[in-house]
This record gives sequence, C-alpha cells and structure tokens, in this order.
Amino acid sequence: MASKVPSNGPGRRELTIDEYYTGVRNGEVATLARALTLIESGNSSHRELAEQLLTKLLPDTGKAIRVGITGAPGVGKSTFIEALGLHLIRSGRRVAVLAVDPSSGISGGSILGDKTRMPELSAEPNAYIRPSPSAGTLGGVARRTRESLLCCEAAGYDIVLVETVGVGQSETMVADMTDCFLALMQPGAGDELQGIKRGLLELVDVIAVNKADGEGRADAEQAAHQYDVALKSISRQSSHGESPVVLTCSALQREGVEVVWQAIEQHYQQQQNNGTLMKCRGQQNLRWLWGLVEQQIQQAIHEHANVLKIRDALEKEVLAGAIPPETAARQILIALGFNNREHDET
Repeated sequence: MASKVPSNGPGRRELTIDEYYTGVRNGEVATLARALTLIESGNSSHRELAEQLLTKLLPDTGKAIRVGITGAPGVGKSTFIEALGLHLIRSGRRVAVLAVDPSSGISGGSILGDKTRMPELSAEPNAYIRPSPSAGTLGGVARRTRESLLCCEAAGYDIVLVETVGVGQSETMVADMTDCFLALMQPGAGDELQGIKRGLLELVDVIAVNKADGEGRADAEQAAHQYDVALKSISRQSSHGESPVVLTCSALQREGVEVVWQAIEQHYQQQQNNGTLMKCRGQQNLRWLWGLVEQQIQQAIHEHANVLKIRDALEKEVLAGAIPPETAARQILIALGFNNREHDET
C-alpha cells in the first residue's frame, strides 16, 4: 500500500507518494507546490516521505540547465530573472525559479515575495516561481534548494534558475548546485571592484554588468572592462578550462539579456561536449552527501538526551566565563560517548 502524505493544510486530502509522483511528472503546479512544501518541511515524518518521493523522481531528473544567479541587493536580480525568463519562454522553454528570500527572524517565513517582484513572469503558464525562506541557512540558500531543484526538473522544467539573497557566503553554495554561475554587477565598478572577494571571481562562469542603458551605459562598459582585467590578473579559468565571460546588459530595457543567455548556454554545451557536466554533477552530489551528514550529525548532537541534560548548565558557564568553550565541548563529547583525551593521545 502506498504511503500517505500528511495534508499540507486544513481541508486537503492526504496524497499518496504515487499521487505526488504522477502529479509532479504531469507538471501539475498545485501538486508540485505541495511536493516542495513537503520537501521543505522540518518534520521528521515528512522528511522520510520526501525521501521516498525524491527516490522515485530521481530517474526523471538531470535534464535541465541549472543556473545560479547572485548579486548584491539593488543590482536588479529580480528584474533580470523576469526578463531572462520571458525570453526563454518565448523561445519554447519551461522555466522554474527558486528564489531564496531573507527569512523573518520571528516567524521564519519569507520577507519578500518574488511573485510580486516578477509579475509578468509569474503570469506565464510555462513559468514556476517558488520563493523559499532561507531560514537562517548560511549564505541564503534554502536548506532544501537542491531537492526542490530536482523536483522541478522532474516536473518538466528544462531551465532552473536559483536566485540567492545576495553576495556573501552563498557563492560557493549556489555554484556547487548549478551548472553555470552568473554574477550580476553594478556599473561604476571602481569602488565595488576594490571590495569584491577574490573567491567570487574564482567561482563565476559569467559576469553581467546590469543597468547598461542611458547615462549608465558608459559606466557599465567601463566596469565590464575592469572585471575582465581582474579575471585575467588572477589567470582565472573555470574548472572546465574556459575563461569566464564578461558582458553588459539592461534588464529594465531588456537589452543584452539574450546575449547573456547565449553565454550561459554555450558554457553548458561545452560541459556536455567535453564530458565534464556529469563529472561535475557527480562531485556536487558527493559534497552534498557529506554536507547532509554533517547537518544531521549536528542535529543529532543537539537532540541527544545526554547533551540535553548538561547543555543549559554548560552554556551558562561559558557565558559567565567560568569555563572555556573547549572544556565545554569536551564535556559534550564525553556525554556522547567519546573520550576526547584518548583520541588526542592516539
């Protein structure tokens, strides 16, 4: 008998895993939305059911182009994604956008709403926009973004765009779950270029300087030149051997957006042609595996009965300065059954 999935809200009939699978595979938006809610749930029983669903969907994934998009707040990510999404839909593609919003510190829910920031794209039947709260996850990538990406692929979306909260710790995380990493930049790169992290330049596959219109066009072109020089100065090549592409565009005027997409698609085709696409995705899966192991170990430690007995007292002592954090950490390990001193001696 197929497992029943708890309903996602009052008055909703519980769905079986088979019903979820069929609905997702048929591209039913309502079923996809409920499937992603199930995947994002922190409830342990939901997690088991979500794993069953993902296992069943896995053979139907992997056919989409996965694109990560990052950039500082105000650079125009939502405007760019809407312009890009509309361009792709008009060329016969189906587009899913996983837009990770900042989380409310009180409720944990999304503060922003990408459907309101992308009104034209959200009205398209071949587009699906899913705003997800980052819930405090390092770097602004939602805890289950990878699983959501796979679910969208199984639903028949052949382009999946992952938008992050902004430039920060998220670069490595989003680059490690996508095939092409795009960074949107502002015109007038002088000051921004001084503060930009070398790590970002080492991760990007495409840089697009946005707002290249009107009086800002010359500044955008100058910024693009500076980024190009910066990339050459660190002899930057991607893991696939080709140098990153630097372009300009105007998302607001919808100029140059198709050229940016051509660069993304060319990068993807090169990966397919030289055999690195599946290799890179395989390595991403391995890092995902061990990342999940670390997350689950940390959660298990916090929930362990022996740790719960001593946690509050140890935290108070650390806060009061009565014991160093290293001593408290050692006591937690001992409570878990690890004699840390024995490990140090061996």
